[in-house]
Amino acid sequence: MQQAFKKLSEILAHLQSQKVYGIKNAMLKDKIQRLAHTYHQDVVGIRRHLHQNPELSYEEVETGKYISEKLHQYGIPHQHGVADNGVVGLIRGQNPEKRVVALRADIDALPIEEANEVPYKSRKPGIMHACGHDVHTSSLLGAARILNDLKQDFEGTVKLIFQPAEEKLPGGASLMIKEGVLENPRPASILGQHVHPPLEVGKVGMRTGNYMASADELYMTVKGKGGHGALPQDCIDPILIAAHILTALQQVISRNADPALPSVLTFGFIASSGGATNIIPNEVKLKGTFRTMDERWRFDAHQRMKRIAEGMAESMGGTCELDIVVGYPVLFNNEALTQKAFRYAEEYLGKENVVELPIRMTAEDFAYYSQEMPACFYRLGTGNPARGITSPIHTDTFDVDEDCLALSTGLMAWMAVRELGG
Repeated sequence: MQQAFKKLSEILAHLQSQKVYGIKNAMLKDKIQRLAHTYHQDVVGIRRHLHQNPELSYEEVETGKYISEKLHQYGIPHQHGVADNGVVGLIRGQNPEKRVVALRADIDALPIEEANEVPYKSRKPGIMHACGHDVHTSSLLGAARILNDLKQDFEGTVKLIFQPAEEKLPGGASLMIKEGVLENPRPASILGQHVHPPLEVGKVGMRTGNYMASADELYMTVKGKGGHGALPQDCIDPILIAAHILTALQQVISRNADPALPSVLTFGFIASSGGATNIIPNEVKLKGTFRTMDERWRFDAHQRMKRIAEGMAESMGGTCELDIVVGYPVLFNNEALTQKAFRYAEEYLGKENVVELPIRMTAEDFAYYSQEMPACFYRLGTGNPARGITSPIHTDTFDVDEDCLALSTGLMAWMAVRELGG
């Protein structure tokens, strides 16, 4: 009796799951998973080729050509040269005008010398895919191949966006948007993924609402009057002025920002114009970053920081020039779309493999897309502590467990067809 009850419960659970997205989609998911497994080694090969041949932001000439060659090989129509090195492809299913969904991957690398001793180590001195963009690009190529194979099985169009220059202002996303990447046809929504070493391979993570911070660059020059370190009364010490400014600027955050919407102000560079133990320099230069989750407060803070920096320097007999370069905006994951993405991922991976993530004060130029239309930016687990794959992104030992590439391609394809109305 107990066995019969258990069997009945399993049947009811199965029927309920079929009710959620239908028998047709259950069959389509099975096809996607099989193709993801079939193409896994090819995708690994693509990732390794890209990893060995990284190119910096705005210099992704060969990377763009390689992506174009792959899409041509798969029979996917595309345009190469959007924002110089970007590539945009279209996969038209049945009734292609019904709905359009965009998938995005970034393609540039970082100025880091790779320390890993692996067969696919970077061949470019001082350049490395240390942020996983090789994984993003190979994943989207794999997903594109799957979707193209199955285009008779879904309605609508999938737009493929291979974007250059994510790592450097003004950001390739802003440039591609200016060149019309979100038009002709215009997507109803856009999805993007990013590697996440703290999350083990086999899992993905998401968050609704504000997810990643805006990021502005600060360049400060404090000028005084140099002289002998033993005679400060004859000088105007720009180092002392800079110290007071730094302390005062931190109070802009602690006394004005909404605690519910985090802000971060960090100065990571300071250099003088030739001081020494007994020499007060004429000027000091500083570089920093300001990040926040609140777009309105962001620009109010800019004005406050300028007033404080300039006023503090003047009160101490010097001058201060604070140049704030406006960078990427806040990345906002559309709540309705991201809730659906949670569900799609749970359908594909199982509920236990989809986790909710905390906010991040790092920044991403995918945020530009999120300002234009419903967007969801999610994290792909790539870590494997048992194999020693734990290094954070932007480090010279960063690597991924390549098993993630079977999951990433299939999941991206599945989320696209589900969002198209599957």
